[in-house]
Amino acid sequence: MRRVLALLGISLLTLSACATPGAAPVRTPPTGPDQRPAFTERAEEVAAGWRPGPGWRDGYVPLQDATVLTGDPGFTDETKVAFGAGWYRDQIPIPAAVPKDGTIRFPDGTLRVPLVSAADAYAQLRQGDTPPCDGRPAAPDPAPTGRPGPNDPVSTSAPTPCVPLTVTEVRLGSAPVWTSRGRAEVPAWLFTVDELAVPVARIAVAPRVTGRAPAGAVPGRTLPAGLVSAQELRAVDGNRIDYVLGVGACDGPPTPLVLERPDVVVIGGAVVASTGVCTAQLVLKPVSVTLDAPLGSRAVLDAASGAPLSVRPG
Repeated sequence: MRRVLALLGISLLTLSACATPGAAPVRTPPTGPDQRPAFTERAEEVAAGWRPGPGWRDGYVPLQDATVLTGDPGFTDETKVAFGAGWYRDQIPIPAAVPKDGTIRFPDGTLRVPLVSAADAYAQLRQGDTPPCDGRPAAPDPAPTGRPGPNDPVSTSAPTPCVPLTVTEVRLGSAPVWTSRGRAEVPAWLFTVDELAVPVARIAVAPRVTGRAPAGAVPGRTLPAGLVSAQELRAVDGNRIDYVLGVGACDGPPTPLVLERPDVVVIGGAVVASTGVCTAQLVLKPVSVTLDAPLGSRAVLDAASGAPLSVRPG
C-alpha cells in the first residue's frame, strides 16, 4: 500500500508541475501529409514551361524596382512612409541635360545603354505631395527640446505622417540591381536626402531599352492543397534566397520548398491549413532556402504562377 501511495504521489507532483494553475493550454502544432512530392511535380511543370523573353540573356531586364536604397537609410516611422509614398521636395535645381550613354556591368559582361536626365529620373521618383500636417510643420524640428512650447498643438491621437524627403544634391553614379543576368551595377542618379543616412538611387537607364520579365507559364491546374505561393524575394546572397510566402491567417507554420535546375529555381512553400473558422486574409511569412550552388543568373520562379519573382527588400 505504501508503494502504491508513493507512486501516486509522484504522479500527482508531476502533473502539478506540468499544469500551472491559470496557464494557457499547450497547443500541439498541426501536422499533415508530406507536401514535397506534390511540390516537386508542380515545380517540374513550371520549370519545363519557362520561356525567357527577348533580352533575357543579352539585354537589360531588371527584377526589382527602379528606386534603390544604397545602404541602411536609418528610417524613422515618418521617413519610411515618405519613401514608400514618393514624397520628395527639391532644394536644388535638378539638371535636365541628358548625359552620354552609360555602362551596365553584369557578372557575364557589359552593356552600353542610353540614359535619362536627372530631371526625368526625379519626376519618376517623386510621386506626389504630402497630406496636410494636422497643424504640425511639414519638416522635422532641427533641434527638438522634448518639451512642447506654449504655441505647440496638443493632440491625443497619433499624427498623420506628412514629412517629405528633402533632396539637397544629385549626381550620376551607379546602384546594384538584381537583373535577369544576375546582380549588376547599373547607372543611376543618386539623390542626397537630408533625412536619410544614404542616397536614394533612381535607375538612369532609358525606358526604351529596359526589358520586361515574361509572365511565365502557368500550369493548367490550380495549386495543390497545402501548397502556397511565393510573393516576392527579399534578398539573394550567393546560394541563399530570402523570400516571402503568402499563407492563411490560421495556417500552421510554413515550410519553404525549392526545386533547383541548371537554368531555373522554383520556390514555394507548404502549410497545414486550418480546419476551423478563420478570417479570409493573406499573411506574409518570411522564409529562406539554401541552394546547392550560387543562384548566379538563374531565374527564380513562383511555383503557383510560374512567373519570375522580383526583389523587394523588406
